[in-house]
Amino acid sequence: MKDILVIEDNEELGKLISDFLRREGYTVDWEKSAEEGLEHMKEAAYKMLLLDVMLPGMDGYAALQDIRRTQKLPVLMMSARTDDQSKILGLQVGADDYIEKPFSIQVLGLKIKALMRRSYDLARERQLLTYGNITMDVTTRMVYKDEKAIDVTGKEFDLLEYMMRNPEQILRKEKLFDEVWGADCFSEVGSLNVHIRWLREKLEEDPKNPKLIQTVWRVGYKFGGTDT
Repeated sequence: MKDILVIEDNEELGKLISDFLRREGYTVDWEKSAEEGLEHMKEAAYKMLLLDVMLPGMDGYAALQDIRRTQKLPVLMMSARTDDQSKILGLQVGADDYIEKPFSIQVLGLKIKALMRRSYDLARERQLLTYGNITMDVTTRMVYKDEKAIDVTGKEFDLLEYMMRNPEQILRKEKLFDEVWGADCFSEVGSLNVHIRWLREKLEEDPKNPKLIQTVWRVGYKFGGTDT
């Protein structure tokens, strides 16, 4: 997971911001349009987004509405629009903070640090589970393999979360089923096997020869560790 994605179409300002943030120790990617930024966010995970309002094509407001459908990462909007209505609209569509252009690069840095601290250092910080090349953001219910977003939803996510919280342990089928579906669920334990197969297809290099989610013969499964 990288630190910050910058979406800014102004060449000079985008370079200034990116260079400054890298000197401050952040990992940074920079895109010049909302469309390119949205595509990038499908492939990589970020802790924070710096988003310009006035962009070619899709503007920042529309882009943020799209982002908020699936992600909860902190967003700092940047805009030359200084009227209250523009600021209110930015906050309404999901921005966490708003900075007016032109701004001091040092002030931008302080706003970023403050927003990062509010988002990650408090008790409600995002819960990240990591094993090998797999990262799970429990708060946003997003899963990443090699920093690329993987479509894992519903019971697949719940099952993977339980296994990632109990790595390298032999987990009995009955225990897994009760923990994820509930002991009073009317589904059959067989549905567990189906969800395991779906997860392997999404996460394993070779689903037919799984290394991450291993079968423990006549017992259940084990997430990670050496072959059983």
